[in-house]
Amino acid sequence: MAVIIQKYGGTSVGSPEKIKFVAGKVAKRYREGNDIAVVVSAMSGETDKLIRLAKELSSSPAPREMDVLVSTGEQVTIALLTMALKDLGVPARSLLAFQIGIKTDDAYMKARIQEIDVDLLKKTFAAKEVAVVAGFQGITEDGDITTLGRGGSDTSAVALAAVLGAELCEIYTDVDGVYTCDPNICNKARRLDKITYDEMLEMASLGAKVLQTRSVEFAKKYNVPILVKSTFSDEGGTLTTKEDSDMEKEVVSGITYDKNEAKITILGVQDKPGVAAKLFSPLSDNNINVDMIIQNVSSDGKQADLSFTVTKTDYDKAMKIVKAMISDLGARDVVGDPSIAKISIVGVGMRSHAGVASKMFSALSSVGINIQMISTSEIKVSCVIDEKFIELGVRVLHEAFELDKTGSAVA
Repeated sequence: MAVIIQKYGGTSVGSPEKIKFVAGKVAKRYREGNDIAVVVSAMSGETDKLIRLAKELSSSPAPREMDVLVSTGEQVTIALLTMALKDLGVPARSLLAFQIGIKTDDAYMKARIQEIDVDLLKKTFAAKEVAVVAGFQGITEDGDITTLGRGGSDTSAVALAAVLGAELCEIYTDVDGVYTCDPNICNKARRLDKITYDEMLEMASLGAKVLQTRSVEFAKKYNVPILVKSTFSDEGGTLTTKEDSDMEKEVVSGITYDKNEAKITILGVQDKPGVAAKLFSPLSDNNINVDMIIQNVSSDGKQADLSFTVTKTDYDKAMKIVKAMISDLGARDVVGDPSIAKISIVGVGMRSHAGVASKMFSALSSVGINIQMISTSEIKVSCVIDEKFIELGVRVLHEAFELDKTGSAVA
């Protein structure tokens, strides 16, 4: 008897009809004799609706109360899906995070899972019931409700798969897998049959919306294969798994982009030890994640211009913090640009092929796209460009690396 973890996203459970369809899929797997835990998101649009309600009441809603509010969306879905399963004759039980002990830290709105108590889940399986679990939510040691950040139901599912020793975590969504780039931008985008944890981690962190970054981190750490499939089709699917020898044949596996980026530049910073720590510590203390960083030192070595990127959602808060620090930093001024975007190429094959970055830069240059910042790792190259050129950039890079061709290794 296998333990199967399935996760259904908001678009998969977005209406009563879709919930009934999902119940049918779950019932089929249950009747094959499997122990099943189903993790579900809120119905599509519900979380955004709750956030809008909060902002109509408060310009700056308290994070703790926001988690109490937005966590209710999943509670609705698990109840409805459990009802649908019971109507099909499948014994099922809806479970909230506090009931199965999904313990997190107290970083409201982006909490991290610390521990999961599997006793109740095992009792549910022993009673031959399907466990229908609310994704996205957890609970602190003090009993406060937390949420795991947007897309957090993916993390809930993979974490359950890890602690229950599941052989596979199935993520069902409105797409049939992971593509070489956004099919809405490039009609030559190709679905990948499999992808490494490292590639998926880079793609998720760089803007690909298929899986949440932290879910892939969990999967890699505990070696949980993730199968991404369409809820409404049995075809396709992409398996995220550990690397094998065939995976290095393709130099670039995919192209991602992220429009949720903003750039902040501090002009005339004193170039001396401790300045960077003085700048970035307050940002970290306010849970603002800094992505790319570039420092240009003046010819006399006394001053520097320092640029970095944050999410657009953190931009106003970050600008306020940095502006308050100008005198302490000995800086001349601070300027911001919220109209940028990040475009990236990703592939484990980069480790063994030279000339990948130069090919990327040449392709962007050929269509007049200026590169403002560059960041690299062993398996990715990212460039900050003007947001208005992002779609053109994706298409030209997809063509340059011939990603429409299976097994291509262009460098």
